[in-house]
Amino acid sequence: MARVVKRAFRYRFYPTSGQAAELARTFGCVRLVYNLALQARTEAWTLRQERVNYNATSALLTGWKKTGELAFLNEVSSVPLQQALRHLQVAFTNFFAKRAKYPTFKSKKRSRRSAEYTTSAFRFRDGRLTLAKMAEPLDIVWSRPLPEGASPSTVTVSQDAAGRWFVSLLCEDRVEQALASAAVGVDAGLDSLLTLSTGEKITNPKHECRDPAALVRAQRNLARKEKGSANRAKARLKVARVHARISDRRRDHLHKLSTRLVRENQTIVVEDLTVRNMIRNHRLARAISDVAWRQFRTMLEYKTDWHGRTLVVMDRWFPSSKLCSACGALAARMPLHVRSWTCRCGQAHDRDVNAARNILAEGLSVIACGGGVRPQRESSRTGQSSVKQETRRATAGTPPARRRGEDVKAVRGPGPGRRA
Repeated sequence: MARVVKRAFRYRFYPTSGQAAELARTFGCVRLVYNLALQARTEAWTLRQERVNYNATSALLTGWKKTGELAFLNEVSSVPLQQALRHLQVAFTNFFAKRAKYPTFKSKKRSRRSAEYTTSAFRFRDGRLTLAKMAEPLDIVWSRPLPEGASPSTVTVSQDAAGRWFVSLLCEDRVEQALASAAVGVDAGLDSLLTLSTGEKITNPKHECRDPAALVRAQRNLARKEKGSANRAKARLKVARVHARISDRRRDHLHKLSTRLVRENQTIVVEDLTVRNMIRNHRLARAISDVAWRQFRTMLEYKTDWHGRTLVVMDRWFPSSKLCSACGALAARMPLHVRSWTCRCGQAHDRDVNAARNILAEGLSVIACGGGVRPQRESSRTGQSSVKQETRRATAGTPPARRRGEDVKAVRGPGPGRRA
């Protein structure tokens, strides 16, 4: 059995000087139109309590093009400009649905440089892609073939901080959904990137530590350059290239790992980690950012959907580390330095493997019964059941938690997590 899904295929390309100049103008116009529309919508609501939708901003765009100051908007393709207005509409929809914060203005230095083209603004024939306002096709490096007979519905061109150009083609693809019978619980950590309920531990590659000399040398060289100088721009580019190499390694590793778990297991159970609260611990923020737990979970979410798998996300308060997977007894304390312990029932546990097994058992009970089957335990402060007590000691000041030797999970704050 196969399922048809929308899938983006990303390739690197090398534009000519003319194409690079055209795309740079398009990026600037897209950013300008987005900011002008955001300003118009904000002022309309602040001053007149009036909501402006996509159709109204599209009419505003037509008027902007007729003015002398913004007449240069006619020099680029109109499709990316309209797509920017649609993206702004989606941002406001997510805001009103309380899925995101209020939209912010795009920055020339910090925001992603990209432009989206629909079918009316590009031509794709015989493996050659030509964008609107361009006479020559893009020089794309086809690192992997597109699906047989696929025709892209949307093309997104982008440039990263390292100066590399990418094109992403959105196509329909058929994904085989072969059934699997296994189930696995996954416990995330820093010493081991992942610990599976099968007892397997996946080593943390520590991508940022693999080539520290190059990153330190590039950052020191950047710090010595005068702000605003051409040499500082060159030094900044070198730092961005080192970070891009680290990011590519991390993404590749997570893709391979998530694909393997999805192919081998029908049910995957993970914890709901609030990474944005955990990185408030400045001693662990860099290590937590390097493992990219949120990125890994995002990959699991769409890959399990593609392949017809079941992904269960456990409550962040579930005491997986302190709970004995054999008898269900809850330990009073579990400092970070305790990596193995023996329950009063006599069962010896590896801390991470025991947590992964508890996560799997609780996830399977959620699937079977709609909730945990273990006796409900209440916290003396909140009365909340199945509370991960390690997290209750998290405070705004992170050093005390580290001095007490508490679990890495102790740095999770009690605030709301990111979208599920």
